Amino acid sequence: MTSPTWDPRQYLRHADHRTRPFHDLLARIGPLPHEPSPRIADLGCGAGNVTALLAERWPGARITGYDSSPRMLERARDRTSPLLDFAEADAATWTPDATYDLIVSNALLQWVPGHTGRFPHWLGALAPGGTLAFQVPGNFDAPSHTLMRELAASPRWAGRLGGLLRHADAVLTPADYLAHLTAPGRTVDVWETTYLHLLQGEDPVLDWVKGTGLRPVLDALADDPEARDTFTGEYRDLLRTAYPAGPHGTVFPFRRIFAVARTAR
Repeated sequence: MTSPTWDPRQYLRHADHRTRPFHDLLARIGPLPHEPSPRIADLGCGAGNVTALLAERWPGARITGYDSSPRMLERARDRTSPLLDFAEADAATWTPDATYDLIVSNALLQWVPGHTGRFPHWLGALAPGGTLAFQVPGNFDAPSHTLMRELAASPRWAGRLGGLLRHADAVLTPADYLAHLTAPGRTVDVWETTYLHLLQGEDPVLDWVKGTGLRPVLDALADDPEARDTFTGEYRDLLRTAYPAGPHGTVFPFRRIFAVARTAR
């Protein structure tokens, strides 16, 4: 799967809602082996907003944020400090060249086909007592995604967009993640949460997906602004029906899957 072109500004428009699952993930990560100066990798760091939260939690940590998007890294590097740096890397091939106390990933692995095959490389790079922690969206069967796929596969758009978008198998079930991560001497915690985000503004669900799931479509139609706007308008109308605005905003249910695996000391 080709990585989409990311727009940091669009992605961060809903930063508060997008960051909440990371706070919940962070709360389940226990002490790290080399505190107060652990070595941490933030895999898929994006614009660095959650990397900054890691630095707040472990002020003495040596943290490297990895991402494959030059635009995201450009934004993230505004946060550079003596103990915080960023580097370009693709999670599909990234193999740690150092020992880490924590490897963490926030809303990245759904973009990496076969990502469970990377788990042994990452777990093998942890210090004794180290942790691998991640969260991924589990909403690929929600209207925001199914309507997008159905429209892309319709006769009008299939020639340009058919097969482009991710399906429900982009992520595993919680039980499958538990099975992939569990091993003797390893403590594993896997759970799921559905957030009810109350979004404000006009067409807020469309605005949300413009920063994430719709990116492949926007890339594919980038050379044809008229077609891009036509697809976006048709999709917007479908979303308005699926997610009607209420008196206090638009409710956007969003399921997330979390996993924390801690190795034995």
